[in-house]
Amino acid sequence: MNKADLIDSLSAKVGLAKKQVEDLLDAFESTVISTLKSGGEVTLTGFGTFSSKRREARMGVNPQRPTEKIQIPAVTVPKFKAGKTLKDSLKNP
Repeated sequence: MNKADLIDSLSAKVGLAKKQVEDLLDAFESTVISTLKSGGEVTLTGFGTFSSKRREARMGVNPQRPTEKIQIPAVTVPKFKAGKTLKDSLKNP
């Protein structure tokens, strides 16, 4: 399912116009991004938690030349931890 399919599905379930659902989805996305950038986390009880994690710099191997060592810089990455309701719904088909 891509973003357009999700908008169609939500629009049909909630009874809102597709444009309203798209605006809502865009607002949700930008809110989550800005919260993660500021070091916070977003928790949707039962669904999951969005957070950011700092991955420290480390030495790695150049995949094109395995004998060559390269420095991999530190980076902040997004993380998602699934909630109990989401996990349980996938366990029981």
